[in-house]
Amino acid sequence: MAFKVRRLEADDDRSEFCSGNVDIDRFFVRYAGQNQFRHHLGTTYVASDDAGAIAGFATVSPSEIAPEAMPSPKRKRLPKYPLPVLRLARLGVDERVKGQGIGSLLLRSVLVLAQRMAEEFGCVGVVVDAKPYAVPFYEKLGFVRIEVAAGELGDRPQPVAMFVACA
Repeated sequence: MAFKVRRLEADDDRSEFCSGNVDIDRFFVRYAGQNQFRHHLGTTYVASDDAGAIAGFATVSPSEIAPEAMPSPKRKRLPKYPLPVLRLARLGVDERVKGQGIGSLLLRSVLVLAQRMAEEFGCVGVVVDAKPYAVPFYEKLGFVRIEVAAGELGDRPQPVAMFVACA
């Protein structure tokens, strides 16, 4: 089955999406639309089939990273003020299509967006706060761990900050 990546549309049916992660599902069903269309906090891209069924999504927003958090070889050539990045805020794949490359397809689309952002506005790469179980997925696609200040998530596992440079 062929999937294409496109921007979320206001009339997309998100109610049947189920990734198996209640937080990811809640965000996509309840908040992705209002964050994109009402609050303009981020943009969500969906992978959909020919019938329009949503197989996965990625939400991105512009952000910044401190130069000292950058991987060391890259850090030496950059200025000493916050650097523009594209933040991958959420990524989810429907359970019915897991293992079919939807996550990789979405992530490649995010990398294309970051490259376009680099050319048009400035962007040094993509950052993601990966859940510990997702770190191998991101590492396989070229992301490296970076050091940033830890957040306060209570008893939930701390995400692992990761970065990949624009090509």
